[in-house]
Amino acid sequence: MTHIYKIISQSEWRAAEAAGLFNGAAVDLADGFIHFSTAEQVEETAARYFAGQTDLLLVAVDFTKLGEALRWEVSRGGAPFPHLYAPLSLETVARVDPLPLGADGLHDFSAVLK
Repeated sequence: MTHIYKIISQSEWRAAEAAGLFNGAAVDLADGFIHFSTAEQVEETAARYFAGQTDLLLVAVDFTKLGEALRWEVSRGGAPFPHLYAPLSLETVARVDPLPLGADGLHDFSAVLK
């Protein structure tokens, strides 16, 4: 596993692409770091914080390129979550995929988490 994941709106990501880096969503800016999830955590993150939202993207980042600004900190359920204490360079992004809602109303990760 070398990827961590960020769920983001299409408009936020397009702004990051235009700027050449991602400083974080509103929650990231408020907390002082960019929130990420592992592949094992991202579906629960989507259900908990993005329920029912459309127009989302799943950004896969190669965490081995983030250096010391990436910290693994205990969060939800006592599990370590990846937090980035710096802007995200778009050069570290491995892929960006749509994150649609399935027929059950939950986000469908089947095409993006392989």
